[in-house]
Amino acid sequence: MESKQIEEGLEFVPKFDTHGLIPAIAQDAATGEVLMVAYMNREALDRTIATGRATYYSRSRQKLWKKGEESGHVQQVSQILVDCDQDCLILKVSVDAGQCHVGYQSCFYRALKSGSDSGLEFIAEKTYDPEATYKK
Repeated sequence: MESKQIEEGLEFVPKFDTHGLIPAIAQDAATGEVLMVAYMNREALDRTIATGRATYYSRSRQKLWKKGEESGHVQQVSQILVDCDQDCLILKVSVDAGQCHVGYQSCFYRALKSGSDSGLEFIAEKTYDPEATYKK
């Protein structure tokens, strides 16, 4: 498909990488906070569109996972944005507390310390106890 059609057309033709995946950024629809980055294959994207609940593809487990299937912290998708090249998605989602499996609202709970090239600092507090949530 011609790049002008991809970049400015009105047909959704997501561009999956050589592994059949596309990055998907989950963003809190109410606050704008970036919650996580994951990947979707065609089936995960189709299920997300069909159900309105975020479904991703786990590269480590090589399978689909519905966000919240273990924790109960689901993502209700209100809008899917696509970038200019159609090779990255943003999912605007409604969520409850605790979207990160480590216990934070966002997976981005640390930042590079000012003036440091390797030190991190916490910028958030935990919102739930993952050991109580993920009884393994």
